[in-house]
Amino acid sequence: QVQLVESGGALVQAGGSLRLSCAASGSIFSINVMGWYRQAPGKERELVATIISGDSTIYADSVKGRFTISRDNAKNTVYLQMNSLRPEDTAVYFCNVWSRSDVGTPSYAYWGQGTQVTVSS
Repeated sequence: QVQLVESGGALVQAGGSLRLSCAASGSIFSINVMGWYRQAPGKERELVATIISGDSTIYADSVKGRFTISRDNAKNTVYLQMNSLRPEDTAVYFCNVWSRSDVGTPSYAYWGQGTQVTVSS
């Protein structure tokens, strides 16, 4: 099992910045993919950004140029630096990790509990 602990969500004014963190712990042999999703009230969960081992990144069009995803492999931690925040960025942000517990075993997806980001206009 893998546990994910998220932090950094807050209330911020439009144009402000926040940095989310997600630390993974537990039965981890390797982490292939780390990412962030978000879900606004009444909407489906959507991909915000993901980073693959080797530091290849993918961003949603709505956050390109404003958000930056990064990871610290030594700490099994993924970060999301969010700049120029907009009211439409308001959502619960979830950390997502694909991890395997041993060599040759399949990877499984794990989710954090979510952290609230609220951007006021």
